[in-house]
Amino acid sequence: MVENKIIEIIKAELNVDEFELDENLVETYEIDSIGLLDFFMTIEEEFDIEFEDEELENLKTANDIIELVEKKLS
Repeated sequence: MVENKIIEIIKAELNVDEFELDENLVETYEIDSIGLLDFFMTIEEEFDIEFEDEELENLKTANDIIELVEKKLS
């Protein structure tokens, strides 16, 4: 469920139908810092969690995001 919801959010944010879970989202899709912040805020609201600044620095791919959200929810 977490993975599917995050994939939906990423697709909506990037305005794409498909992407690879291990692609670097910033480099591949050239998301700017404001877009990235908005994206992470959406995920925080959706799952009622908070990311630390240090954690955000390490989130590069959809897999990174899914792994961290699942860890925070467990």
